[in-house]
Amino acid sequence: MSKLVANRNHASGGLEDNFELDFDYPATGSRRRRAATVVAAVWLSTWILHGVSWGIWAGFGLAAVFGLHTVRLLFAPAPEAPPPLSEDTPAMGYPLISLVVAAKNEESVITSLVRNLDALDYPSDRLELWVVDDNSEDRTLSMLKALSSAYPQLHVHSRPLGAQGGKSGALNDVLPLTRGELLGVFDADAQIPATLLRAVVPLFNRSAVGAVQVRKSITNADCNVLTQGQQAEMVLDAFMQQQRIATGGLGELRGNGQFVRRQALMACGGWNELTITDDLDLTFRLHLNRWDIDLLQVPAVQEEGVTRPLALWHQRNRWAEGGYQRYLDYWPMLARNELGRAKTFDMLMFYLTQYLLPTAAIPDMILSWSRNQLPLLMPVTSLAIALSFFGTWVGLQQTYERERREARRFSLIAQSLQATVYLCHWFVVVSSVTLRMAVRPKRLKWVKTQRVGA
Repeated sequence: MSKLVANRNHASGGLEDNFELDFDYPATGSRRRRAATVVAAVWLSTWILHGVSWGIWAGFGLAAVFGLHTVRLLFAPAPEAPPPLSEDTPAMGYPLISLVVAAKNEESVITSLVRNLDALDYPSDRLELWVVDDNSEDRTLSMLKALSSAYPQLHVHSRPLGAQGGKSGALNDVLPLTRGELLGVFDADAQIPATLLRAVVPLFNRSAVGAVQVRKSITNADCNVLTQGQQAEMVLDAFMQQQRIATGGLGELRGNGQFVRRQALMACGGWNELTITDDLDLTFRLHLNRWDIDLLQVPAVQEEGVTRPLALWHQRNRWAEGGYQRYLDYWPMLARNELGRAKTFDMLMFYLTQYLLPTAAIPDMILSWSRNQLPLLMPVTSLAIALSFFGTWVGLQQTYERERREARRFSLIAQSLQATVYLCHWFVVVSSVTLRMAVRPKRLKWVKTQRVGA
């Protein structure tokens, strides 16, 4: 169980003296057992299919279902975004927004971030800025205190020594102090376009929207082949989210550049402190509570891409493990179809390509090699790779059009091929993560991504 209890002492009126949030999260103690059950079931099923004459047809049947889903995704018409708020928008059209950043050892980027937040084109009396210092060991806190004198809108909240919960805990700590109808969460290295808030707000006019994720882009995309791959990956992710939403599937939160309706966040119990990816966990809880998550393509929020292979490996392992944790935690609700038919089918297709295929790839390759057979999953794996290529290609075309840049066909094909090769690292990451989670207990640990700054 998670309970947040705090006092709200603000000079402005209308706020409760006490703030309490009580929510039952699913038990997490059985993650290892559940992960082992999934791995055992996947490996056993793969072994059985290799031993029967119709096993190859099962692979083609799965590929046929996924193929139809792929065609549906690629050709679904994406809805147009509503126009941003204009200068003529009446005052009541500007909801109060609280922007929150959890910062730990961010001295290299914190000054740039605060200046960026202060320069946003939004009425100052409808915007509050909160930065939470999570027991930084560098100069982050002292720099924030100095910045708060120069920027009156900036509020600094320092977590007490020994505070737990990582980023989720930091966000939960400051939640009772915020007043916004909408809460925007950014990472400390975020570079935020001045017009972003005016573009985000209209998406919340639809009452079913509980959150909006802003498309992410890589600031240092030209640094090396890894950052180029991450830039293309962000383009593909945004395109696939756009198409999943268009077909009635799940929109997902990606941490940096996420906006959440306070009403929806409170109903979901705040941020889960028992997961290492707060955004992915909140995604499931929002959908299970019948909220939609929308996507804003333009403008994009920028962040630093990791530049070294080891840093990329650690980051992707954390993302893969956090993403898998939510399936292990919420599977009873997912199995009861609490998402609804369209979202459940979308979630199953995503789970198939993101986790089941890499998990099954190990026994499939071993058995294929030992029996001199073609891999049973080759058809559906080939389709997944093709979807990555075409999704990246279309996504890059759309991005160039939005940014009014010239898109050369040969260049797009080359970038898409390079991105497809780069994305194959996910097979290695996910297969190792699912196996490790099944056989080895792991303490909850947040590994900070190091920032370089400008």
